[in-house]
Formats: sequence, structure tokens, C-alpha cells
Amino acid sequence: MSHITSFKPIESESAQILILGSMPGMISLAAKQYYAHPRNAFWKIMSVILEFPETSAYEKRISALQDAGIALWDVLRSCVRNGSLDANIEPESVKANDIPKFLRKHPHIEIVAFNGATAEKCYERLVLPKLKNCHAHYIRLPSTSPAHAALSFDDKVAAWRTILRD
Repeated sequence: MSHITSFKPIESESAQILILGSMPGMISLAAKQYYAHPRNAFWKIMSVILEFPETSAYEKRISALQDAGIALWDVLRSCVRNGSLDANIEPESVKANDIPKFLRKHPHIEIVAFNGATAEKCYERLVLPKLKNCHAHYIRLPSTSPAHAALSFDDKVAAWRTILRD
């Protein structure tokens, strides 16, 4: 089992949407980039809905999110996990990021979108009890992880597109 730590948030002053994952996978941690696993659909989905080239450099993809008013972070600051699967996170080891402070710093965030069920469940358990006066709309989106193959790519794109319409 490895003790792992998430990244700093991707943010901008104009952020209106916060996308929360659970914890980066091992490939992402090694690359020091969000969603670096080549089979994770996050950047492919973002490239479709935000209309930027999928092959853009990481910095350009981050800029596309920021330009669209999207912030990106993980619910968990640290945990113990064997491998990359959320199912392998040791529940008693989890520590949450300071999302209440982040939301106070970014008062224009209207939507908090969860990249999968684990992110949502961790948020509800670890963050929600600490929030005061948060009026954001919450939405769970299908996980972009390669482990979540229940939906087609087109169905995932359609679901993720809703964060821009809400």
C-alpha cells in the first residue's frame, strides 16, 4: 500500500464550475498531471465539449479549462491506496482537501461536478458537513476512468456537456 497525495487545484478567478475527482491514479501521479492515463477519457471529453485539439499540450488543456470557467481538483488530499482504483482506497486513511476554503475563495462557483461516484461519496462524507452557505448545484457525472466502461464515449460526452448548460 502506498501513501499518496493529490495535486494543487487548477483554478482561475472566473471559475464558475468545479470538477472534483477522487484521487489521481498512479500514472497521473508519476506524470504530475491530472488525468494522464492514456485511456482515461477526461481530456478527450473536454476537448470535444470545449472544442480544443485533443493532442494539445497539457498547459494548453489547462488553459482551455480556465478560459471556460472550470476549476479542477480532487476531494482527497491524501490516502493510502494499492494501485489506481478507487475501490482500493483505505477508508480510514483518507484526508480531504480544504474545499470549503476553496469555495470561499471562488464565490462564483455555481456547479460542483463529481467525476464519478467515489468523488461524490467522499465529498458528502468529508466536505459537506463542514460547508456553510454553499449554494452550488451538485451533479455526479459518469467517471472518465478506463475502469468505468458502462457507458459509451458519446454517452459520457452528452452527460459531461450538461455542466456547461446548467
